[in-house]
Amino acid sequence: MEAILERAWKLKQNLIDFVLDAEGELAVALEAYIAAGSSRDRYDIAQQNQLVDSFIIEGKVGERSPLDLFIAQTDLEDGDRLLLDNWRRSFTGLFEISQILPDGFELINWLTAKHYRVKINNSDPLKDTAKLKPGEILLVRIAPLTDSYWMFSGHHILMGKLGKPKLAVAIGNFKQNHKNALYSDAPELLEQAWQSVEQYHQDFTDFFGSDEITLSGYHLNKKIAEFQEVITKKRLAEAGIDSSKSLDEIAAESGVDATKIRAEATEMGADADTVDRMFGKANSQMVMPKIDLPDSIKKVEQVTAISNPRWGQMFLPTYAQIKALLETEDGESLPNANKLVRNYLEDPTINAFIWQRLAQTYPTQLEKVLQTVLERPDFNLERDLDTLLQEYNKPLEPQLPEIASVPLHLHNLFQEAMTEVNKSKSKPQDKKKGSKGFKS
Repeated sequence: MEAILERAWKLKQNLIDFVLDAEGELAVALEAYIAAGSSRDRYDIAQQNQLVDSFIIEGKVGERSPLDLFIAQTDLEDGDRLLLDNWRRSFTGLFEISQILPDGFELINWLTAKHYRVKINNSDPLKDTAKLKPGEILLVRIAPLTDSYWMFSGHHILMGKLGKPKLAVAIGNFKQNHKNALYSDAPELLEQAWQSVEQYHQDFTDFFGSDEITLSGYHLNKKIAEFQEVITKKRLAEAGIDSSKSLDEIAAESGVDATKIRAEATEMGADADTVDRMFGKANSQMVMPKIDLPDSIKKVEQVTAISNPRWGQMFLPTYAQIKALLETEDGESLPNANKLVRNYLEDPTINAFIWQRLAQTYPTQLEKVLQTVLERPDFNLERDLDTLLQEYNKPLEPQLPEIASVPLHLHNLFQEAMTEVNKSKSKPQDKKKGSKGFKS
C-alpha cells in the first residue's frame, strides 16, 4: 500500500504539472473553469487548488477531460494506467473525520452517509493533515487507491467542529457551490432525487390542472399547503398506511410506541417518507422537503407558480407583468419594460427554462423587446438567446431543484438544526453577545 500511495502522489504531481504547464485549448479551458468556479463568496489559494484538482477530472477540452489527454500523451505502465483510470471516480465531498487511524483517517461523507478509509504516509505533501481531529469537517476531494482505500486528491479546507445549525449551513453551501458533486458517490440517491422532481411535477399538474397557476400570494400559499396535504396522503396510501386512522390506531396495529410516532411525525412535518420510515417500510431512503412560499412574496398581489419535471418549481411575483408586456403590441416602449427585462436577466432565480418558455410563447415580441432593451438591433432570438443567458450566468441545463427529495439523515439534520435555533431564539439573549440565526 505504501508503494501504491507514493506512486499515486508522483503521478498526481505529474498530472498537475501537465495541466498547469499546458498551452492552447487546455490552458484556455482551465482559465474558463477557474473563472466560473471562483465566482463564489470565498476564493483563496486553497479553493484555487481544489478547482484545478476538480478540473482534471470534470473539465472538458473538446470532448475529453484533462485526465484523458494526460493518459493519451504519457508513456505509462499498466499499473499506473489502471490507477489513473480509477481516478475518474474521485469526487469532492463534505466529510466528517470519524476516526484517526495509524496511517490515515476514516471519513463520513455527510451528503450520502458513506464511509471511506483515506491513507496518508510520511511522504504525503499534505503535512497539515497531522493536525486533524475526530469530529472536524473537511471540504476535500478524495481519489481511489484500491477498491477499499482512498487518498486525499489535493488540499483540504478545514471547517472545524460544527454544531448542527452550522453544519446544516455548510451542507446548504455545498449544495449551492458544488452542484455537480451532489451525491456523486451515490448515483442511486441522485436518481431517486430526480425521480422525486418528476413525481412532484405530475402531482402538481394533477392537483392544479395545469403546470402554471397565478393567484395572490396569500391564496397561493394556502393552495400549496392543501396540495402538500393531498400528496402526503397519497404517499401514505402508496406505502400501505391508512391515513383515515389515527396514529394511535396505526401504532397499536404495528406495535410501535404512539408517543414516539406522534413526536417524530409532528417534528418532521409528517411527510410520507418519514412516516414510511417510522413504520419500517422499505422505501425510506429519501424524504420530500416541505415546500413553503417565500415570505417575501406571501403578500404580493399576483404570484405565478410554474412546475417542470426537470427544472422543478418556481415562484414568480412578476411573471404576469412580463407576460402582459409581451402581449402588448409595443411592449418594448412601455415605461417598465427596461427594468422588468433586465431584472429577468440579472435575477438568478429566473432560470433558462423561464426564458425558453417565454421565447416559445412570444417569440416575435420577446425578440423586439430584447433588441430595444439591450440596444442590439441585430439580436436574433433563435440564434442568440442561449448565448445571452450564458452571459448572465444562467445554466442551460437544469440542476437538481430544491423540491427534490433529500436523504433521510440530511432531512433529520436540518430539522434538528432548526429546532436548536428556535430554542435559542426563545431564550433571553445576552445584549452584548447577541445571537446568530440559522440560514439555509
